Amino acid sequence: MKLLLIRHGDPDYENDCLTPTGKREAELLAGRIAPLPIKDYYVSTMGRAMETAAPTLRMAGREAVACDWLREFQVPCARPDKGGELYHIPWDWLPQDWLADPILLDPFRWHENEVFARSEVRAAYDRVIAEFDRVLAEHGYVRDGLWYRAERPNTDMLAFFCHFGLSCVLMSHLMNCSPMVLWHGLAMAPTSVTVINTEERRPGIASFRTAAAGDISHLSAAGQPPSFSARFCEIYGNGERQD
Repeated sequence: MKLLLIRHGDPDYENDCLTPTGKREAELLAGRIAPLPIKDYYVSTMGRAMETAAPTLRMAGREAVACDWLREFQVPCARPDKGGELYHIPWDWLPQDWLADPILLDPFRWHENEVFARSEVRAAYDRVIAEFDRVLAEHGYVRDGLWYRAERPNTDMLAFFCHFGLSCVLMSHLMNCSPMVLWHGLAMAPTSVTVINTEERRPGIASFRTAAAGDISHLSAAGQPPSFSARFCEIYGNGERQD
């Protein structure tokens, strides 16, 4: 099986929609995704994700399953850099804050960090991965401990139009690692495509492996520069986003 995790286009976060650039990116994305033999489409119920999926679905003549659990991973949390105030993005910490606590690197205990333990982060994470595993089970792959039973091995392709933070949650579950490592170690540009394949090296035992992370070849082929959203300044004070 092959999973496509597709980030929304360049966002207007205030209005939960796409910017004009994001709409152009979504059209270019459609030319790449619509011709693929997608078994099923799933889309976040947030506006920017649905607008991103629309050109692909229109071109392919398909519909998507709208899923609340694919919405961006937003849970009020008193991040250290927010002076104790609750902030709806729980994971976007400053490096000097999250790297000060090695437990955040632990794949099984990251949620025990003092800040996360006082929030609903673990419960929200568990709800997302339970829904994700339900979809995978419907397509023949059933979670069994830290791997999956390939009960109906297949080459189905599933497309998920969602968000960066949420994609990292799904990937951390598939790869059995702390989501903080992915939230801070990856940057996925708007409309980027992350490709994850199953590998069944012994009968009935499957794992997932990332073949491409944050691919934007559809933008490059059209001469469309990637949007900066999801990144921070390469050099402090150079005019790019620093917070």
